[in-house]
Amino acid sequence: MRYLFQIVFIFLVLNLNCCAGENYGKDKRIRTGAEQTEKYLHLLKNKNIALVANHTSLINKTHLLDSLLSLGINVKQVFCPEHGFRGNAYNGELIDDFTDPKTGLPMLSLYGSSKKPSSKDLKDIDLVIFDIQDVGVRFYTYISTMHYVMEACAENNVELLILDRPNPNGFYIDGPILESKHKSFVGMHEVPIVHGMTVAEYAQMINNEGWLENGVKCDLSYIACENYNHDSLYQLPVAPSPNLPNMQAIYLYPSLALFEGTKLNVGRGTDFPFQVFGGPDYYEKEFTYTPRSIEGVSKFPPHEGEKCFGVDLRSFPINSLIKSKQLNINWLIASYSNTSKNDDFFNLYFYNITGTKQLKEQLIQNKTAEEIRKSWQPGLEDFKKTRQKYLIYEDFK
Repeated sequence: MRYLFQIVFIFLVLNLNCCAGENYGKDKRIRTGAEQTEKYLHLLKNKNIALVANHTSLINKTHLLDSLLSLGINVKQVFCPEHGFRGNAYNGELIDDFTDPKTGLPMLSLYGSSKKPSSKDLKDIDLVIFDIQDVGVRFYTYISTMHYVMEACAENNVELLILDRPNPNGFYIDGPILESKHKSFVGMHEVPIVHGMTVAEYAQMINNEGWLENGVKCDLSYIACENYNHDSLYQLPVAPSPNLPNMQAIYLYPSLALFEGTKLNVGRGTDFPFQVFGGPDYYEKEFTYTPRSIEGVSKFPPHEGEKCFGVDLRSFPINSLIKSKQLNINWLIASYSNTSKNDDFFNLYFYNITGTKQLKEQLIQNKTAEEIRKSWQPGLEDFKKTRQKYLIYEDFK
């Protein structure tokens, strides 16, 4: 009876036609790596498995953990990134280990007292599966978690299997390259802000460019997406984190997150995060909002309880941003040049977000967007050559 259930379950997983994502302009639906159980279930049999997963780790509408357990796979534990297993922890909130009440499995935090699995955590584990939806931006911390998981697997001789997912911002590359002196958990690698790679492509680059500590290499494999390329405009079926609730926010995120390094608020503490920006003394006065703490979304947001004036981008024509294939830095330039007391406009986090001191200096010097963008080009050209070596999918035109 058990085997009959497993056969029926596999049939449903392989043939369910609900849309997990759309590839506009193509006839075939994109299939994530996780959906293609026929390609990896045999790799998991008779092995002790650990998952790196969160609420985005879905096979259509079923969580990967539930699917694997139903199929008799011996999952021993789950590692959780920033925002936790259920994706409902505040940004930056440290997460404790816990036991999942549904499965009884240990849920080990990689965003708490440690960001890297220990040798003890990986004892008796044969294979780790990484399956998390990324958004293709350097300072989005899921790729930093992947780095440390790769490093731990390499040091403990554990295999790592990545179930790849499309990059919703994978259709362009832009921004300054991170300088090594500004490395942090919100930017670990010398890549631009928007890198144009899926997590499997990015993992290959980490592995083969010698970016893991002491040059160790991870025993890495992946299941590629089907019917995806870097021209695809993939619509995420679930919000990847609390403050990226929709595709408007996801597309605006690479540009608006620069304001996290300033005294302005980017909609944290509202129902429309990363779709507005402003502050109490912002020079444009037509649009107002008041940030507040929201359970599971935003705790003590900048300017909490203060009336903020700013810019509303909820109706911004996102197609123009998509077609430009560029960060919009005009918003940052205008905000800096029109804000009083420019000397306190930036905070120290600006260097972590931008990965360089140069952009702050260029803003102070009143450089134009064209001049700023020109300064990025040598680094971007070098990065594109490196990136090309690790592409799994047809590149954007």
